Amino acid sequence: MINWPGMSGSANSRLEALEELRKNFERFRATKPKLPRPGTKVPIEFAARERVGPHSELAKDFIKRVLDIEWAWISDESSLWDFHGDETNESLNSKIRRIYGVDVSDISSGNLADIFDRIRDYRAASPTRD
Repeated sequence: MINWPGMSGSANSRLEALEELRKNFERFRATKPKLPRPGTKVPIEFAARERVGPHSELAKDFIKRVLDIEWAWISDESSLWDFHGDETNESLNSKIRRIYGVDVSDISSGNLADIFDRIRDYRAASPTRD
């Protein structure tokens, strides 16, 4: 959508991309009391980083070792689902278990703040572990 930088849809086909765009628009509409007028420039709003901020070193390590990318902007709303197109998070959950020794498979949302908290808590209980 023109001038709505966060509103997009991408997929393997035009129909799938339109469906993703529709879902993103419905999610956007559900969180806004009033929609901007068509053609209006909408400023970018960044999600809070209050929960992930204290995990900055873990986040850097996680991004490189688990997500296999050099850099990513992560917010309190970021999840594993933002970084893959698989049907489940199982491959990343397995990787987290292998790298950090922590099972996060019960965090179905894949929320990274929840995952970082779990890794922190595990490390606090087992300080000799990575």
